[in-house]
Amino acid sequence: MAKKTVASLQTSSKRLTKAIKMVKSPKSGAYTFQESVMTPEDVNAWLAK
Repeated sequence: MAKKTVASLQTSSKRLTKAIKMVKSPKSGAYTFQESVMTPEDVNAWLAK
């Protein structure tokens, strides 16, 4: 299960996007959130992992 935030971060000349993904722990079954700031082109590949 993945969730993509729409917030775009703009720093000088580079455009960055913050993506948040829910990951289920195989041990406990609890969900944790992984956050990453990357270019918009890399978001779909990161969420597919």
